[in-house]
Amino acid sequence: MKVMIRRTDAGLSAYVPKKDLEEPIIKLEKEELWGGTITLRNGWRLVLPDLPRDTRLPITVEARKVSEED
Repeated sequence: MKVMIRRTDAGLSAYVPKKDLEEPIIKLEKEELWGGTITLRNGWRLVLPDLPRDTRLPITVEARKVSEED
């Protein structure tokens, strides 16, 4: 799914246009953000693509939602 990652005054957030959902990112698997899993405040876990550490925000990427069983 398409996800826009951006930096706000409160930290990082993710916006999912298809669901008209914007949630803060509360947990990062990797400090550099890219190539790991993020957790949103609503409990969703998303796998982000592996991009360079210095990738500028905001950016729209193709992310994969991880099910609760994974």
